Amino acid sequence: STMFLVGLSGGIASGKSTVVAVLRELGCAVIDADVIARQVVQPHSKAHQQILQHFGTEILLENGEINREALGSIIFSQPEKRQLLNSITHPEILKEMLKQILKYFVLGYRYVILDIPLLFETRGLTRLMKYTVLVYCDPPTQLARLMKRSGLGVAEAEARISSQLPLEEKRRWATHVIDNSGDWESTRRQVLQLHTRLEDSLDFLWARLAVGTAVAGLGGLVFLLIRHFIS
Repeated sequence: STMFLVGLSGGIASGKSTVVAVLRELGCAVIDADVIARQVVQPHSKAHQQILQHFGTEILLENGEINREALGSIIFSQPEKRQLLNSITHPEILKEMLKQILKYFVLGYRYVILDIPLLFETRGLTRLMKYTVLVYCDPPTQLARLMKRSGLGVAEAEARISSQLPLEEKRRWATHVIDNSGDWESTRRQVLQLHTRLEDSLDFLWARLAVGTAVAGLGGLVFLLIRHFIS
């Protein structure tokens, strides 16, 4: 069997969700890192119960879910609490991610896409991927879309964008770039072309994944997921 990993990322309001929707429509295997980070701390889960034991019920919303803002304020001001939270959630996130990768491997998928918002924030993580894909859009378009989507003023929108690594910098690191500055049809055509290239690739990298997981570990990925979860 042949299978490899493809890391997918973007920036705020760059249109990553649009690209993911097309990939799913094409039948691609997509693992959403954000979804996993939220699933493992849902009410009645092992991690949820442990978090409550250590952080108390004050961090809960009325529906029993964890208040991300409340938890975030605690761990950012108290490093030891952050380490505690990581020790609770890291194993559960890692277990679920590897479980999903293995499922797609057994099902015979040629490649699996890991949708990771903070993929390019660590160079170590990208080494686990055969290819990395950046969903890009030009800065004026990104700003306009964020303002329209979130109802923000110029200054606030610019502040949110500047809190992330610039798309231009991420663009230099990516092996493939989907330019989402134009219309939907243009983006769709690029995704179809990417899909064709990936389907034609016959790189056998399951062994690389196994070794990379053991040597480099997915600890960096898990840490970034938690960071994203509480941000």
